[in-house]
Amino acid sequence: MEFTHIEDGRVRMVDVSEKEDVTRVAVAEGFIKLRSSTIDAILNKEVAKGNVIAAANVAGVLAVKKTPELIPMCHPIPITSVKFDFDIESIGIRVRCTVKSRGKTGVEMEALTGVSVALLTIWDMVKSLEKDEYGNYPKTLIEVIKVVEKIKGGGHD
Repeated sequence: MEFTHIEDGRVRMVDVSEKEDVTRVAVAEGFIKLRSSTIDAILNKEVAKGNVIAAANVAGVLAVKKTPELIPMCHPIPITSVKFDFDIESIGIRVRCTVKSRGKTGVEMEALTGVSVALLTIWDMVKSLEKDEYGNYPKTLIEVIKVVEKIKGGGHD
């Protein structure tokens, strides 16, 4: 097995200079488990910090754009589109992030970063509702953050 990011024991950014510019799409998703009373507060717009979904959307978009500042070997790439979908379920919220670019490298890390920060923002927005009497979060859980689709070229132009 050859590791493309390691050279003489050091990490490095992969050289993509010779790769062709093509449309790249990645979709990532994750889930945050919440108390049903927290879900009700979100739906009824009763969360003290404000609109949970709007805040998570903005935070996720910002995170996508800052991914190369957070992940050392990630290339800065021109993002052409970011879209978030939030599915509020009875036991939590499923967040899906679709990132598009036209360039030499994929956008999986951007989509994963966007989903992660959106989920963390949801947690931050509702943490006062999720705490138990000891200040802990026994019901709150972020899980299954994954890439669900990756497209290179065609299809999504």
